[in-house]
Amino acid sequence: MGVILVSAGGKGMSDIKVTKDPSGYNVRAVERALQILECFDDEHPEMGVSEIAQMVGLHKATTHRIVTTLLNFGYLARAVDGQRYRLGLRLTELGFRAVRRLDLRREALMYMNQLSQQWGETCDLSIFEQGEVFYIEMIQGSRALTIAAAVGQRLPAHCTASGKVFLAYLPAPELDKLLSKPLIPYTWKTISSAMRLRQQLELIRQQGYAFDDEEFEMGIRAVACPIFNREGSVIATISIPSPVSRMTLERVPEIAGALAEATWAISHRMGWNS
Repeated sequence: MGVILVSAGGKGMSDIKVTKDPSGYNVRAVERALQILECFDDEHPEMGVSEIAQMVGLHKATTHRIVTTLLNFGYLARAVDGQRYRLGLRLTELGFRAVRRLDLRREALMYMNQLSQQWGETCDLSIFEQGEVFYIEMIQGSRALTIAAAVGQRLPAHCTASGKVFLAYLPAPELDKLLSKPLIPYTWKTISSAMRLRQQLELIRQQGYAFDDEEFEMGIRAVACPIFNREGSVIATISIPSPVSRMTLERVPEIAGALAEATWAISHRMGWNS
């Protein structure tokens, strides 16, 4: 199952949590790399391998291997003297990503609550990550039976409303790469032809929203609209999924209009001007 059916006031399977000791999952090499990164602070902005090894309690050879790996991936950079190291810009990039996501959630939540109250349906916020839809926020609807994707869940792009929005606005080379792979049919309505999907993506760009007509799971429809950033790139989508009995084809344009109004407002709050 790609989605969870949730009864109002009840709990879905996503509410059941198993608590385990997190230390049992730690990878020693990753621990050491993180310890090295955390050595750098205001008092130690630049350090050589020997100094780092002493601070983390590792052999110099082991420290050198980890430092070299971090350097190659941009998490460390060489200092001006060429002998010491400092934190790399890659960490700054990751930090900005985290901040942007926090801003996105904060800006989107008010509108998501309004949409959920207006329609009585679940409202999802998702981003595009590694070619898949990744759900980062969800407001549960008030109906007796609602459709919910769990926060942290990943779903395929080609057969979900949010995913098709992301695909519609991808740069051509990235889209070509993704569509060069087989499009797995999840239901008999899934678009598994790259040519047909490209035609639908063009329509999505024209109308400003995407519609999933039981393409991922029978009995479930969804509508999604894009959220743009300052540069005009799609950074997220908001979607409303619903059983087909409530999301009739006649109702889709009305829901899409309300979604578009909300995502337009969020986009402007995120710096988009168009």
